[in-house]
Amino acid sequence: MELVAKILIALVAIEHIYILYFEMFAWETIGKKTFKSLPSHLFAPTKALAANQGLYNGFLAAGLIWSLFISDPIWSKNIAIFFLLCVIIAGIYGAISASKRIFYVQAVPAILALILVLVFL
Repeated sequence: MELVAKILIALVAIEHIYILYFEMFAWETIGKKTFKSLPSHLFAPTKALAANQGLYNGFLAAGLIWSLFISDPIWSKNIAIFFLLCVIIAGIYGAISASKRIFYVQAVPAILALILVLVFL
């Protein structure tokens, strides 16, 4: 189960690398397909804001990836817990402020990973 926990951490990190990509580099293409509730004319003027959000998602991914390479098991677990909690909080906030779908796409995988980390690492 330790391996499953690490795989889930990696999947959450990959998801945030994808979010980084589309918010920083494909906001006006993939962003439009993802956030259909936003009027199309808002994507160009919000490109810099989306890129800033994407950068933060990159930091979350970097922290999760870093946790997988820390040799000390206690530090690895603590770093994974911290960054998974950050993802969960961001997912909950996104669900409240933007779309309930964000909770299921972003927070639920991180919650599952956190449970496995707490139980098996």
